[in-house]
Amino acid sequence: SKGKAGGKAAAASSGGSKGKAGGGGKAAAAAAANGGGGGGGGQTRLRHIRANEQRIQAEWEKARPFEVNPCFNEDGSPKPKFMVTFPYPYMNGRLHLGHAFSLTKAEFATGYKRIKGFNALFPFGFHCTGMPIQAAANKLKAEIAKYGNPPQFPVEESTAASSKASSGKKKAKVAAKASGSSYQWQTLVKMNIPEEEVAEFAEPIKWLNFFPPFGMKDLKKFGAAIDWRRSFITTAVNPFYNAFVEWQFRQLKQSDKISFGKRPCIYSPLDGQVCADHDRAEGEGVGPQEYTLIKLRVKEPLPGKLGALAGQNVFLAPATLRPETMYGQTNCFVLPDGDYGAFKWANGDVLVMSHRSAKGLAHQSYQNVDYAEKWGETNCLLELKGWDILGIPLSAPRAPYDTVYTLPLLSISMGKGTGVVTSVPSDAPDDYVALKELQAKPEFRAKFNLTDEMVMPYHVVPIINITVPATDKGEDGWSSDQAAEFWSEKLGIKTAGERQKLDEAKRKTYNTGFTFGVMLVGKYKGEKVNVAKTKEKLDMVDAGEALIYNEPEGFVKSRTGEECVVAMTDQWYLRYGEEEWKQSVLSHVNDPSKFQPYSQEILDRFNFTLGWLKEWACSRLFGLGTQLPWDEKWVIESLSDSTIYMAYYTIANHLQGPDNLSGDKPSPSGITADQLNDGVFNYIFLRGPYPASCTIPEAKLEAMRAEFEYWYPMDLRVSGKDLIGNHLTMALYNHAAIWKDRPELWPRGYYTNGHVNLNNAKMSKSTGNFLMLEEAVEKFSADATRYALADAGDSLEDANFETDVANSATMMLYLEEQFAADVAEQRKQGKLRSGELFKVDQQVLNEMNRLIDEADGFFERMLWRDGVNAGSSLYRNLRDFYREWCSKMGVPMHADVIIRWLETSVVMLSPICPHFAEVVWGMLGNSGSVLRATWPETQPVDPRSARELQFLLKSVKHLRGIASKEKVKNPKRVHIYIADQYTDWKVDTLKQMQTLWNPSTRSLPEKKQLLSALTSWVAEDASRNKKLVMQFASFMADEAKQVGFSALETEILVDQRAILEESREYISKHLINNLTLDVVFISISDTASIVGPEKKWRASEPMKPSVFLE
Repeated sequence: SKGKAGGKAAAASSGGSKGKAGGGGKAAAAAAANGGGGGGGGQTRLRHIRANEQRIQAEWEKARPFEVNPCFNEDGSPKPKFMVTFPYPYMNGRLHLGHAFSLTKAEFATGYKRIKGFNALFPFGFHCTGMPIQAAANKLKAEIAKYGNPPQFPVEESTAASSKASSGKKKAKVAAKASGSSYQWQTLVKMNIPEEEVAEFAEPIKWLNFFPPFGMKDLKKFGAAIDWRRSFITTAVNPFYNAFVEWQFRQLKQSDKISFGKRPCIYSPLDGQVCADHDRAEGEGVGPQEYTLIKLRVKEPLPGKLGALAGQNVFLAPATLRPETMYGQTNCFVLPDGDYGAFKWANGDVLVMSHRSAKGLAHQSYQNVDYAEKWGETNCLLELKGWDILGIPLSAPRAPYDTVYTLPLLSISMGKGTGVVTSVPSDAPDDYVALKELQAKPEFRAKFNLTDEMVMPYHVVPIINITVPATDKGEDGWSSDQAAEFWSEKLGIKTAGERQKLDEAKRKTYNTGFTFGVMLVGKYKGEKVNVAKTKEKLDMVDAGEALIYNEPEGFVKSRTGEECVVAMTDQWYLRYGEEEWKQSVLSHVNDPSKFQPYSQEILDRFNFTLGWLKEWACSRLFGLGTQLPWDEKWVIESLSDSTIYMAYYTIANHLQGPDNLSGDKPSPSGITADQLNDGVFNYIFLRGPYPASCTIPEAKLEAMRAEFEYWYPMDLRVSGKDLIGNHLTMALYNHAAIWKDRPELWPRGYYTNGHVNLNNAKMSKSTGNFLMLEEAVEKFSADATRYALADAGDSLEDANFETDVANSATMMLYLEEQFAADVAEQRKQGKLRSGELFKVDQQVLNEMNRLIDEADGFFERMLWRDGVNAGSSLYRNLRDFYREWCSKMGVPMHADVIIRWLETSVVMLSPICPHFAEVVWGMLGNSGSVLRATWPETQPVDPRSARELQFLLKSVKHLRGIASKEKVKNPKRVHIYIADQYTDWKVDTLKQMQTLWNPSTRSLPEKKQLLSALTSWVAEDASRNKKLVMQFASFMADEAKQVGFSALETEILVDQRAILEESREYISKHLINNLTLDVVFISISDTASIVGPEKKWRASEPMKPSVFLE
């Protein structure tokens, strides 16, 4: 039966059944005796598996099977190759299960392609560019300066006792969670770094020298099929890679893909520079959001506390995403308990807004004119609470009312916008409901000292008509000039506390307003909202009634712990979004002959990203990395130096070679970094001429060029889905720029996956629900961890690593090895059957062919869980049946069947569990490594044989289920009733299903679509019983999925009686545990010979016999 690839039942089934022919019984008993503890399968089993893995890894270290070079046929043509890469992990810590989950997709693909006959390359590097390491080192340096070495951190009294000295050395006191403190020193200590060594990490170079070697160690322990000769670290510390990045950027600049100017960027004021995705502690993927800041003039004389500002131009400054709606303003909202300030700007205006938004605005400008008197600094003239500005009169641009007032709104977030909200109740459901509440509740107005004249005269003003047509999905159309009121009334919203309904109303009005809205008022009356919006904004800005203001579209925190703002900064930026450049990339990713996204959802995300990704700030003022070659005060940021480094992998073995991550050892080719220049790289990567002044022999450059030309393009890049919005799309852009005239060198495929949970919960160090890669290997073994990762999931949805699956896999691998040893011994002793094959032998071989082909198809599509289910779990279920069948029939397993099963199962599992596969491959007497084996060859699947086996398996399972419910004491005999013909309504149903069969895909529609089509068919004839038809059709659809079109034949082509007769003894011993029954087969077409109750025999159906015990 189907099930999770690593499920407990599937793993436990490897224990085998007892019996002279089945094998595995002794192994199962021995395994049970070893139970208890580590890895869920006993310490003995785990130690045995780990010892095997260590032995195999030692053999690999000598044989170097993963070090691959270009291979050619005798005629000089290149042998098929497969190059897969994975975004190099950032080296501010050890690798964890999250890294391993995404990495295994590349790892499994490498192993699979290798046994499919490809020359498969999986290179791997380590990323050190950017702010994370620099920020962590700076933080540690500051801690040591403040608290000493070792530091004495402040600690609450209640937790002071938890800090103790160990081994005579004074430990740094650790602040408890309750204190809210977090220290870099603690983080490093938790990584098991010796305390006396921690202080050295105050220098960034320590991180670069320390963590990458651990990354190599962990991945080797994991059994990763990586060509380590091609590994390197980034930054200027590695002069070879540094030269490569400099060449890349000079190429981009020469192609006019890089420009300089002011652009809105996410910015860390504390760091004094742009904060890109990989420089952030929180908020990766968040970009600038543009608002229009409306200037609501406070009418004179300035009331209350604002009187201190007399003589100045004072405005409340709400930020809006909908400047075209200002014609409908009825009031302004503030948060009564919110903290505000009156800030003076360079043009003399005073704007009342939140301190947070003022800080952001101080870093911005418009048309190269800064808003602040001094860029980056605010000038707060007056501190205010929301209470101080309630009920003040305002003049609002575009508003139909001469005066509007500030009113209270308790749902305002001071972490979004300016803390001031202009109210347009015609098109904003929150505004509509809040205004109506104030108008309906005099006690609420009195609480905030509001007079009736401030609230009661104001009514909804129609400004936009939204007419939405009905959809083909059954959604009704609608039309309104006051959409917020329309949806608030329709959804029955009465108070501002009905958040879910308000969000629904907001979605309805905002989304449709932009798409279907038409202006009813103003200069652009009659124009669509999506056209008028920008025009209204620019008109207001030009008239001095508004400002352009940006802030992050979500919360962003830098690695130094500060909330980021949007700043308008001088910046070198890549011109992503440029129309011709963008179109070339769009054309590439949407051409199936050139690019494989592996799912429509992934492709949709790339198209979406290509639609919005624009100019990208590619440089920083400090941090680790490569200096911009033409402007060395700038450092290239961490995403921008990581777009075409896959090409560098193809020559890194020539320039750096093994155990030379930082390039500080002699090059294998005798080349020094100072010999590398644009001419050299142009020769290698762009088919340029041999540089006239080159000091590197042309033969060496030719060797590197040949290697690049052999391996490129990159066939597959594997990554988490979060990189679609930056790195992966940027890599497409940069390949299209560097190799503009050779699109055949652009990436051929991207596979992205979701994040991985641990036991259905998010991985978190703070909660303890976390696994480092090395820890997982020690706890479960490398192969069991890999197996559980394959089982975790493959889609863009978040996957789930289950420790129960890993534990079961540990047991399964041990028992499967023992089973292989048992079979090898039986073959040696001549105890396996040979000669003529029984029908069941043939059927099992045929089913093996089907499952091999099925696993092949899943692996090809990167569906590892489904592939492992077919090629391991279901494959073992088939073996378990065969073993039990032979045992209960009293015959040995046939050598041709069980040896083929063992060898094919090992080869199919080798990409997932390579250590186990190596062990069993050798155990079966094969020479050489299983890594050099080829995917099992198969014969065309015989549909009739497949259906015969499915009939036997399902019949026995069905009959056993019925027998277990029969209340017959000490039964001696079983009558099995066989039906040979379908009833008329079933024949009609099968004929209808045949019309839905797709011969090109050799399949029926998906179950949901199939049943929907049949529902319409059933409705055409009142005599058809929908419930019965659906049940039968669902059952037969499952049959067709396994055996093909033959399942839909209206005549029974399977000799049911002959199949059951051959397995009579098996059936007699299998239906009821520990009982052997006398079996009688009866055809219900021969009514004269029927014995037993009519109810029993009439329950039989074609391919689904019934049973009667006596």
